Amino acid sequence: MIPLEKNQSLEDIQQYVADMEVERGFSGRPVIEQCLQLGEEVGEVFKAIRKAEGMHLDPSSKVGKVGDELADVLIYVCAIANRMGIDLADALRNKEAVNETRTWVSA
Repeated sequence: MIPLEKNQSLEDIQQYVADMEVERGFSGRPVIEQCLQLGEEVGEVFKAIRKAEGMHLDPSSKVGKVGDELADVLIYVCAIANRMGIDLADALRNKEAVNETRTWVSA
């Protein structure tokens, strides 16, 4: 598989994930399975953050790097979007257009 180049667009990343899933034999996994795996990866991000912040962890626990775990989350988000026919860049633009109409109050 051709590696991602630096400064790829969100559309490029989403297409890369689609191609990667075909190449690795993951493209047939149902969306619910991808959602569950996304949840697991989010938990791994939290654990990596705890480690990075010096918080207590089970010494026998395997903990990845924050960047690696966030990359896994992005892969699963793209995979879910692909299965649902969602262009993430469009979804982000549309959501931010709605958010721009809201009044935000800081805590």
